[in-house]
Amino acid sequence: MKRIGMAKTALFSAAMVLLASPAVYADAAPAASRINSGDTAWLLICSALVLLMTPALGFFYGGMVRRKNVLGTIMHSFWALCLVSVSWVLWGYSMSFGPSIHGIIGNLSWFGLNGVGQGSSPLGSPTVPHLAFMAFQAMFAIITPALITGAFAERMKFSAYTVFILLWSTLVYVPIAHWVWNPQGWLSKLGALDFAGGTVVHLNAGIAALVAAIVIGRRRGYLEVPMPPHNIGYTVLGASLLWFGWFGFNAGSAITSGGLAALAFVTTNTATAAAALGWAFTEWAHKGRPTVLGAASGAVAGLVAVTPTAGFITPMAAIAVGAIAGIICYTAVNLRPKLGYDDSLDVVGVHGLGGFWGAIATGIFASPLANPAGRGLLYGNPHQVIVQFEACGATLIWSGVVTYVILKVIDWTIGLRVSENEEELGLDLSQHEESGYNF
Repeated sequence: MKRIGMAKTALFSAAMVLLASPAVYADAAPAASRINSGDTAWLLICSALVLLMTPALGFFYGGMVRRKNVLGTIMHSFWALCLVSVSWVLWGYSMSFGPSIHGIIGNLSWFGLNGVGQGSSPLGSPTVPHLAFMAFQAMFAIITPALITGAFAERMKFSAYTVFILLWSTLVYVPIAHWVWNPQGWLSKLGALDFAGGTVVHLNAGIAALVAAIVIGRRRGYLEVPMPPHNIGYTVLGASLLWFGWFGFNAGSAITSGGLAALAFVTTNTATAAAALGWAFTEWAHKGRPTVLGAASGAVAGLVAVTPTAGFITPMAAIAVGAIAGIICYTAVNLRPKLGYDDSLDVVGVHGLGGFWGAIATGIFASPLANPAGRGLLYGNPHQVIVQFEACGATLIWSGVVTYVILKVIDWTIGLRVSENEEELGLDLSQHEESGYNF
């Protein structure tokens, strides 16, 4: 017995040595002297801000559904936070930012964060730990599939949603992130500009949302019975927290805490305010009065549109980008009922169109005075607009086709939609046996 006990102790000790060995955290020692505590603190704080955006999205969406679906809708965002946090560590980060295979996808050399440690990041800034850069990018991977959920709110099976999130984040988000943000990605080499996710996050999610809304079909009673938001207060709270967290999203994408971060911070706030005004004034002219829901939606549209441009444009250009986004997205949202598809919470109109406009606006307004890495149409480089269109087209095709295949496979196997009785009862009770309000 004593020998067995000694053997167990030896095996446990060996396992602990292996897990803590330099082979696993191979970059922990090199270049440690280059790590800057200010830049590291900035990036970690921004990572926490972006994490907050996912539950904030849950409140933003949760307020717009009917009362019987509020918990199920919030759970969509919370569940994405849980699932993708783990998949990103296991394979998502390595496939997105690891050494490239022909510019298409990263290999699995960083599987389980093998070699991703406390030393300098080979991809971000040499002044921040590789682990900090990984954590920051994880937050983008988490919120992107959560954005899609607004398109199929109130009618998707939770089991199907779980499978969809894992497959979509791996087969759609990861390749596009690699193409655009990995320096070895083919769109990155082409010269596509996307400071914080206009194509990778918003256009990507918007196209997937359109496909999902069409494949899953309309809610029962859509355009026949009223389906008003049950708690606009939740939605405004969510929009406000999104606005707050978005400073981490955009300003954090500078990676370091210098002048570029300050520029992205200012352009983000300016464009968001301009878009809220653009949406509200357009609604006021169109319908006779502005609404609280409209102002909140306009703010989110501005946040979406400024995301790819934030670190490339001047504050004055941010006003134009935001105001135009508010008008475009308001128009798109009002056209949706006429087009026939049921995008429950207007992901296509806000994120799809907003992301597309932001990507193209980057090609127009990118100023070398703001950032020497970008020069757009107004500064003598019309070719940048063409490159931005190419990046949007590649994102649209890949996201649209692969999302369709994923949804069809899930539908053929475990089914996508809840039953008619379950939909009538509501997802809170039918999928979770809980109620959002117990009076």
